[in-house]
Amino acid sequence: MKAMAKRTSKISAKVARKAAAKRVAAKAAKARKTAPKAASKPQSRRAAKPALLAMPGWKRDVGRHLDALIARTVPGVRKAVKWNSPFYGTEGQGWFLGLHCFTKYVKVAFFRGASLRPVPPGASKSKDTRYLDIRQGDPLDEELIASWIKQAAALPGWARNAPSP
Repeated sequence: MKAMAKRTSKISAKVARKAAAKRVAAKAAKARKTAPKAASKPQSRRAAKPALLAMPGWKRDVGRHLDALIARTVPGVRKAVKWNSPFYGTEGQGWFLGLHCFTKYVKVAFFRGASLRPVPPGASKSKDTRYLDIRQGDPLDEELIASWIKQAAALPGWARNAPSP
């Protein structure tokens, strides 16, 4: 009887050690997942060409198309990226347009859109800003959009808390 009790206690101790080791390993794995990532190499301060960010699939094509249309319509347009969104502006005028990528559409924000004719369709909480939402497969009226871009670039733009053009 003593031998059997001794064997049972050895087995119980072994099971307890294995369980403790699993708990320690699980805690270590969780700590690795939540630990902050090491800082990457410092970025060069040199002026880099802004890129359209986080625009997968069809949205990337729409972004490239709009970028080319804006560059053709406003010679010398200034580009920057803030809040992971491309901004477009003119020297001395500020930012007149921004693109924002959402799950199901690309939003074109005209910062002085209420002054454009015809007024872009999307309302905003800001009385001046108007939006154009472009969904997958939507035909683009390039003539109308180019007209809005040209008008917006001629107006004083938005400058508060945005990168300077």
